[in-house]
Amino acid sequence: MKFRVERDALADAVAWAARSLSARPTIPVLAGLLLSVTDDLLSVSGFDLEASTEVDLEVAAATAGQALVSGRLLAEISRALPPHPVDVTVDGSRLTISCGSARFTLPTMPVEDYPKLPSMPRTAGTVDSSEFATAVAQVAVAAGRDDTLPMLTGVRLEIEGDRLTLAATDRYRLAVRELAWRPDASDAAAAQVLVPARTLADAAKSLSTSETMTIALSSTGGTGEGIIGFSGSTSGRASRATTRLLDATFPAYRSLLPTEWSSTAEVAVGPLVEAVKRVALVADRNAPVRLEFDDGALGLSAGGEDEGRAEEQLEIDYEGDAITTAFNPQFLLDGLGALPSSTARLLFTSSNKPVVLRPTEGGSEAGASGDSTDYTYLIMPVRLPG
Repeated sequence: MKFRVERDALADAVAWAARSLSARPTIPVLAGLLLSVTDDLLSVSGFDLEASTEVDLEVAAATAGQALVSGRLLAEISRALPPHPVDVTVDGSRLTISCGSARFTLPTMPVEDYPKLPSMPRTAGTVDSSEFATAVAQVAVAAGRDDTLPMLTGVRLEIEGDRLTLAATDRYRLAVRELAWRPDASDAAAAQVLVPARTLADAAKSLSTSETMTIALSSTGGTGEGIIGFSGSTSGRASRATTRLLDATFPAYRSLLPTEWSSTAEVAVGPLVEAVKRVALVADRNAPVRLEFDDGALGLSAGGEDEGRAEEQLEIDYEGDAITTAFNPQFLLDGLGALPSSTARLLFTSSNKPVVLRPTEGGSEAGASGDSTDYTYLIMPVRLPG
């Protein structure tokens, strides 16, 4: 195998493919990236038996072939190369990278031991890649990180007609986002699948510069064994990612969303974020920040008499009876940071019931769909003493 490629193109392709590499591979070959050259096309692939990444780019090929090399080393070398064309040659069990005056020689691993990558499933539809990346980021922040509860480590993806719904929860907060998409068939069946949150967020962010993103599904029924794929192209580079769906039952989250409110507050996101950060400085790790809502004012406090204490007041628009509640400060900051508008709307049923955060309608930073109310963040309050 022998080819020449631009340095930046190679570095970007290797960085993309290396995303699926496991930090602790179960078998040595899973630490490698597979390089395949056919005609004038180079494919770089990574696979950890659960998720795969693959990217195609044009190269000046002299000899076709395949090689499997350490993905970590190849990624580090590609980033460090000088700004010159890169020549890659495989001779026996060694791969040589030459760029300007720099030259690296890497041992190869047996290609025949590398597992076959999963095929891209059948196309289900396309979505605006930038809006999808934003939606995934807004929702994935609420996904759990405890692998012993797999149903909480995923993002539920619901397809119905021309609407996508994303939802995630870790039992303490819930995030839901709806957005428009273009199904491949007008009569496509509805689908509900559970996608690993980390893999979904990484794929969505990485493909956000594509003009559109294609979503492919091998299963259109509920959760269970299946594969979901994402693909897009930019700057002459075609990228694909797949991941195995989680075989777990996602909580019935819609029943958690209140439909009536006793009180509402509207507050500027920026000042509230800064106030929460300041007040939380005196709180122990995960200790709550207390919020007192009353007519035209919000009082924030944290700490106690036997430790440091902080207090701050903000002007807000508030309707309803006075309410005192408390939240884990990081959970509150995560929700505020995900809002696509400069003003947050907080909806209350009572002081000890979940609070809903939504962007105000027509927010200056609403998504491409123009409907900023398609995002909901629900957060459980922390019970206060007494």
